[in-house]
Order: sequence, then structure tokens, then C-alpha cells
Amino acid sequence: MSRKFISENELILTEGAVIERVKREFKYDLDQNIANASMIYDKKGKKILEEVYNQYISVANEYNLPILILTPTWRANQKCLKLARLQDKNVNSDCFNFLNEIRNNYGNFANKILIGGTMGCKGNAYNPEEAISSEEAYNFHKFQVKVLTEAGVDFLLGTTLPAFSEALGMAKIMAESKINYVLSFIIRPNGTLLDGTLLKEAISTIDKSISPKPLYFMLNCIHPTHCMMVINNTLNHTDLVGTRLIGLQANGSAKSPEELVLLDKTESESPKSWGKKMIDLYLKSNFKVLGGCCGTNNTHIESIAKNFVKIK
Repeated sequence: MSRKFISENELILTEGAVIERVKREFKYDLDQNIANASMIYDKKGKKILEEVYNQYISVANEYNLPILILTPTWRANQKCLKLARLQDKNVNSDCFNFLNEIRNNYGNFANKILIGGTMGCKGNAYNPEEAISSEEAYNFHKFQVKVLTEAGVDFLLGTTLPAFSEALGMAKIMAESKINYVLSFIIRPNGTLLDGTLLKEAISTIDKSISPKPLYFMLNCIHPTHCMMVINNTLNHTDLVGTRLIGLQANGSAKSPEELVLLDKTESESPKSWGKKMIDLYLKSNFKVLGGCCGTNNTHIESIAKNFVKIK
């Protein structure tokens, strides 16, 4: 993914929930260590993942919009692979190849499908106290950056990041990969990461200290109305935030991430209402990479596309 790709497209879709749908909608027992990464080695699991990814891509194809799909490697770091006893398999590369095969089934539209290599934080994404230092993060994430880059992903994505320190270290090692990368933070409506770091400070510090800097920044695991509060917050209402923050994978519910994790069922507002809020955000900000997180599915992503077509 390049800056040209970003600038040439008015709207870029990305996927909605995957892990949560697999767990709650399809009732699939996820590996406790690496989540959905090992599903590609199980006949039933692979079929479920194929269905979910094809649903998202089909929406983009129908509305002729580019889409970013993300490898199911959020927890496929070296530590978790060892705990899952899969360190002898090239899980990250196999996950990319799995998505690449799906992409190749879409003919000419395949050129509008980009595959991101997904990486998560070392600890619990909803507990910033488990975040590691930037130095430790640099070394911890080195393995996954290397294998995903060698696999051939179009870009790297560090997602569901609750703390600045780990995001900084991840950015340092991603910058050495020679491919573009993106960072996505979990954020509170008051405009801070879960560790209390102000969004504008996180973006500013990473941009100033890392070269090359991230292609762009995004947010995930936050409702679109809360995202609007974040960017309208006077503390974050800066030109830097306005130009560098361009993506959102939004929750379907306005509950906090911590509350959603404890629920035994999916909670979400209607796709129609949610999609309108996402396009309202698009119209009032510089956001142009839009997708879903907890509580969303392909109907939510289609609602983004439908509402976008209406304003064109």
C-alpha cells in the first residue's frame, strides 16, 4: 500500500470483526494462545474464515471500492506460537498465502484488494499495565515483522494498541522493514490511549522520532460517535491529528472495550444506523479507511458502502 493508493481513492473499506464473529456467530473454539491464526490448519476453521473474508470482499466488489483485508495473525507472535506448539510452522506466511489465494479468485478486482500483515501487542490489549517498553517491543516484534514482510504482505498493521511505549517500539522495528506500515490505537472518548497518553502526543512523537514514519494512523475498538468526540476534543483538534489520523475500525456498540469483552453475546446497533454514523464521520473529518471491529459483520460494512454511494 502506497501514499498514492491512499490519495487516489476517496474511500477505502476494510474488514469488520473476524475473531468475535468466529467465536460468537460460528461457535468455533479459538486457540487460547493464537486466536484465529491456527484456523487455517483445520478444515472447519478454514472454511469459516474463507466465508467471513469473502463476505467482506464481496461487499467491496459489489460497490467497486478498494478494501484492506488483514491476516489472522494478531496473536501469531513468537511467544504465542511456542505456547500453541506451532513454532515449527510458518504460521504468518501461511496466513498470508491463505488470503492471497482468496484474493486471486477475484479476477481484475484483485488489484483493489490489499493484504495487511496484522500484529498485536504482547499482552492483554485492554490492559495497558501489561504493555512493554519501547526497547522490549522493538525486540519482541522483530520476529513477526520479518516473517510477514518476507511472506509478501502489502503493508504491516500494528492494531489494538493500548499503550504508547509498545506502539513506539513496534514502529521502530516496522520502519526497518522497508514496506509501509500503519498503527491503530484503542482510545477512550476523552482522547487518550488506554494508558493515558494523549492521542496527539502519541502521533507527534512517533512521527518525529521514527523514519520512515507510519503511512497513517487509525483507531479501532471505539464507536463512531466516540471517535467523533475524540477528534473534536480541543486537546486533539490539531492539524497533525486531522491529517495523519485517517482510519477507523469501529465497534458496533458504544460500550467500552472492557465492557464488551465481558459480554457473552454480541452487542451492536443496527447496520443502517451505524453505517450512517460512519459516513457522517467521513464527511466531517479526514477519515477515509473505514471498517468494523467488535459487534460488526458484513452487513455493517455494506452499510458504509451504501451510504457512501448515496452521497456521491
